[in-house]
Amino acid sequence: MDSPFMARAIQISMENVHSGQGGPFGAVIVRDGGIVAEGANRVTSSNDPTAHAEVIAIRSACAKLGRFDLGDCEIYTSCEPCPMCLGAIYWARLSRIYFGNVAADAAAIGFDDSFIYHELAKNLGGRSIPMAQMMRDEALAAFRAWREKPDKIRY
Repeated sequence: MDSPFMARAIQISMENVHSGQGGPFGAVIVRDGGIVAEGANRVTSSNDPTAHAEVIAIRSACAKLGRFDLGDCEIYTSCEPCPMCLGAIYWARLSRIYFGNVAADAAAIGFDDSFIYHELAKNLGGRSIPMAQMMRDEALAAFRAWREKPDKIRY
């Protein structure tokens, strides 16, 4: 199945390789048959480990549309989303994900995120980055304030 939107995501990934701005990843967000936003991986050029193509595209689409809910949009990405990007896609409520390369293709060229999935499956004490819960009672104060706030914007 060919798609001009997937073709554009792939083109962005190729342009990114040639420009040296980041890794070989591109993403396009589409709404009502038109491109709303695009993103290219900028991790190395921006020194931002969260600057994946999908996240950049989501941020751009939200800014352009003036909202955080992209439920009426779809994302086309040159590669199967990593765990972080997949989380961002779910939080943005995108209605559908189309992707080109699979995670194993990315792993074969050094972009292996399988360790993150393995880490998430472990209990907190078994993860490679130590985690310690503390000051829950104090932290719950903000949650209580949120619960009681009458004019909050739900998301």
